[in-house]
Amino acid sequence: MEDTVPTVAGEKRQAEETPAEARLPQKKYFRQRAHANVFSDHHLDYPVSPAHMDWSKNFPKHFAPKNSEASSEGAVTKDSGKKIEFADIGCGYGGLLVALSTVFPDTLMLGMEIRVKVEEYVNQKILALRKNHPGSYDNISILRMNAMKFLPNFFEKHQLSKMFFLFPDPHFKKRKHKARIITSTLLSEYAYVLRPGGIIYTISDVKDLHLWMVKHLDAHPLFVRIPDAEL
Repeated sequence: MEDTVPTVAGEKRQAEETPAEARLPQKKYFRQRAHANVFSDHHLDYPVSPAHMDWSKNFPKHFAPKNSEASSEGAVTKDSGKKIEFADIGCGYGGLLVALSTVFPDTLMLGMEIRVKVEEYVNQKILALRKNHPGSYDNISILRMNAMKFLPNFFEKHQLSKMFFLFPDPHFKKRKHKARIITSTLLSEYAYVLRPGGIIYTISDVKDLHLWMVKHLDAHPLFVRIPDAEL
């Protein structure tokens, strides 16, 4: 039986011509281990420098393809002049990206996630949101990437204004502390890609990890804690 309801002429036709809404992906089909070995070879693709990165696949409304072979119908022919400003490192299932997308509609944001299934879920969710809300969510995207190894390959010096480290892997064992996302060496890389006045946001439900991040940020000469009054 045809799934329709009685209505006046014209309304039914309008309903038939309305594109079907894209279905959002379900997390239960994209489950994966909570942890990944950041030191192993994950066969990742990365540019030799930020200038070589083709962002047109991630932000087709803002970047033109680097070459004609990558061009597709509807692609822009000239870059918008915008650059990515927010980076969510280890973005998980993309909740922060989606929430901030409409709060900062003119700001480009990128999530970096090393887990295959999780990255696939976020990418499908963003594509569905773009289809269901034309003109929105074109400012967010995700890459499967190991930020501990390749961050400077994607971002120029002083490009970012905000970096988010939300509930990172605590790596409880002492011998695993070298794999934590906040270390003195990595903070120097973060300072390189952050503009003067840029902000790092951290949050954790593991007190030991929180104290570790605070300790390393306080000790680094290129970072200053934001006073509580200013917060």
